[in-house]
Formats: sequence, structure tokens, C-alpha cells
Amino acid sequence: MVAKNNLCVLVLAGGKGTRMKSAIPKPLHKICGAEILSHILKEAQSLKPSRIGVLTGHQAELVRETVKNNLQNWGIKTPVDFILQKELTGSGTAAKDSVPFMRRYAQILILAGDAPLIRAATLKNLIQAHNRTKAACTVLTVDIDNPKGYGRVLKDAEGNFAAIIEESETNQTTAAIREINSGIYIFDVKSLLAALPLLKPQGPKKEYYLTDTLALLKQKGLRVEVFKAADYKEAMGINSKKQLADAAALMQAAVNDALMESGVTIVSPRGTYIESTVKIGADSVIYPNTFIKGHTVIGPRCVIGPNCWIEDSVLAEDVRLKTGCYLTQASLAKGCTAGPYAHLRPAAIIKENAKIGNFVEIKKSVIGPGSKVPHLTYVGDSEIGSKVNIGAGTITCNYDGVNKHKTVIGDGVFVGSNTNFVAPVVIGKGVKIGAGSTITQDIPAAMLAIARARQVNLIIKNKQKDKKK
Repeated sequence: MVAKNNLCVLVLAGGKGTRMKSAIPKPLHKICGAEILSHILKEAQSLKPSRIGVLTGHQAELVRETVKNNLQNWGIKTPVDFILQKELTGSGTAAKDSVPFMRRYAQILILAGDAPLIRAATLKNLIQAHNRTKAACTVLTVDIDNPKGYGRVLKDAEGNFAAIIEESETNQTTAAIREINSGIYIFDVKSLLAALPLLKPQGPKKEYYLTDTLALLKQKGLRVEVFKAADYKEAMGINSKKQLADAAALMQAAVNDALMESGVTIVSPRGTYIESTVKIGADSVIYPNTFIKGHTVIGPRCVIGPNCWIEDSVLAEDVRLKTGCYLTQASLAKGCTAGPYAHLRPAAIIKENAKIGNFVEIKKSVIGPGSKVPHLTYVGDSEIGSKVNIGAGTITCNYDGVNKHKTVIGDGVFVGSNTNFVAPVVIGKGVKIGAGSTITQDIPAAMLAIARARQVNLIIKNKQKDKKK
């Protein structure tokens, strides 16, 4: 029985990827911070198919579990089925093993599992062209300057599709053809199901090629069409670490271009790494050698960098990060400043207009509105109120060797330099603490606390003079 929504998508992700020279399956290599497969699945989902099939083969269990565990993180809500390619003997075998998946649908869009630059807009145009011509199959093609290694698209005198010639089968004439097969197709499922059993093994490896189904469809008098994409980069497959880097550079350029179009200033686009999942508000300025990763959100009018690392963090409007800040899962409210060389670890929550200075480390702590932690300080497992001033060299001693303990500092507290808080300890509002104190007990509000030894000055005897006497 054919489903109401007649389109399904099949992603072929079963190849070994031997040229990658890696223990990691090719579809799981990362590009701009996310797995190759995640980019392809996102584009496929935007087509609103009834279902997406992921065909696995090499290290099938690892690929399957990685995808299943990350679907929510990738934002994939379309149902995903997993198909196992039992023998890695070509794309034709992959399609045969996918028959139980595809037979429920009228149309199947087949995507290459190593081409993360393909755009949903191009795929939508491909589908529309296919539906308009009522073809049995439409293949996506591109023109490239150096077609070596790709299957060439041969056309007849009228410009219609004739055949796909694999690289190993080209002659001097066909080798010069610049239009190549992208490995992306949309099929009428009934026509494909009729052609698959007719495939024969080809070449020294005795592989079954999906491209041969196009010739079989032509022999039956069915229509095979070509849809040429405007940008050859979309068909770029990744088969080596060099190609992975090339594709990442193209994707990064697209990410940066989109941000600049939205009003973000990127001082040096080539020297700035921003992942596709990041959101940045207008009039923010990003200085060079900055890495912004994961699900980071940066508000408008922020100034970032240079040489900052920001991962899975949230920055409200008008935040300034000076040189060399390192943030992971941190949150900074409106008007905050940090750095240079501040380290904000997970669950560091910095409230409005607070200041985190140079060589300060904050971990799992709240810094209240208008408070200042200017320099050379560690704050861990703490709650600091508003308008608190923390002197240089202050440390919250939160770990006793077994457990972590909390330090609570009330509003308006002034902490002298080189103070140690031996947690758990609670400091009341308006307290002043003398420099060099080690605080081991709670301090009531509005008190002056000095916890250090009394200064004693002693005369140092000159032993050399004593000997002369």
C-alpha cells in the first residue's frame, strides 16, 4: 500500500571510505562541527518526506547508533528507518536491499551519504522538474572543470539523456565531457522496482551500479531526465581528508556569508570559525582567530575576540569578550564584560553588567548583577550577590577531596585580595573582609571580618657581626 505522502528519501551511507584512512566511518566525520550525515538529513527533512531511510553497511552498528542518539540534537523530527546493506557490492545492491523500505511510496529521492553541501532548494527544484516531466527517473548533474573520477553524462543529438559512462569506460571523446553524475536521483518507485532485478555485475569487482537502471529504463521506453544544478560544489563528494577540509572551507564560507548578510561584522572571515548551528545578532563584531561552536547564541551589539573559544554558550546583547576568553556552556547577561583570558566553565551564570577580569575562572557559579571579579581569581560552586567586589587572588575552596561545597556571598560584600573561602560558608550582606583572610565560618551581615595572624616584627640578628665581636 502506497503512503499518503508519496515521497521518501534514501541516504546511501554504507561505503567504507578507504581513502579517508580513518577508523571513523566516512558519514560520521565532522564538517563545521556536525557529522556529514547530519547535514544531509537536515536538508532531506526540509523536503517534508514521509520517511527517511539511512542505508548502512561498513560499521553499520556504529553509524546506526550515532544517528539514533543524535537525531534530537540535530533537530531531525522526520521518522528515520535504518536499512542494512548485507554485501558492499555497489549502489545497485544498496538499492536492492532498500526495496522493503521504498515499496510503500510512489517516489524515492536517493542521496549520496558523502555529499553534505547539497542544498534543499536544489533538491526541491529537482523534484519539481521530475514531477513536471513525469519521468521515471531524473538525475541531478553538474558541470565541473576536471571531471576525472566521475561518471560522465552522455546526451543524444537533441540534448536528451542517453547514458552515464563510468570513468573506467570512457574514451578520448567521452572523457572530455564536463557534465557529471552527482549520485543524486529521484525515481518513480514502481519503475525502479522493475529495473533492479535486471542489474548485472560490472567490472573486475563484480559490482552492481544504480546508474545501470537508467539505461534499463530507457530500453523500456520510459523517460529519463537530467536536472543540472547551477553550483557544482553541491555535488562535491568527500572521499579523503583533503576533500573534507575543502568542503568544510566552502561550508564555513557560506555560514560566514549568511551571518554577514544578516548584519554581523566578521573582521576576517577566513580566520574565523563559526559552526552552522550558531546564532549571532546584528551589529555584533567578531574578531579573528575566534571559534564559535555548538548551539551558541550571541545577541546583538556584542564584541567578541580576538582568539576566543565559545561553545554551547548564551551571550545576551551588548556583551564584550576581550582577547583569549574560553567559554563552555556559560551564560552572560546584558552588558557583561569578560577577559582578557577569562575561563567560564559549564554553569557559569554571569548576571547583568557584571565584570569578569583577566585570568579569572568561574565554574558552576552565579555572579550577581553589577558584581566585579576583576583578576586572578577562582570561583567555583558559588552564589555571589549583586554589586560584590572580589579582590585579586581570591579563591573559593569548594572541594574537600571528596565532595564539593557551596560558598554564598551576599549583596554589596567587599572581599579583600588573597582571601580564601573554605566552603561551605555563607557571607551576609554588606560584609567587608580584610585582605589575606581565610574564612572558615559564616559571617553575619554588615560585619568586618579579618581572619589572619597578627603581624609580628622581630629583629633579625646579624650572625656575621656577632662572630666578629
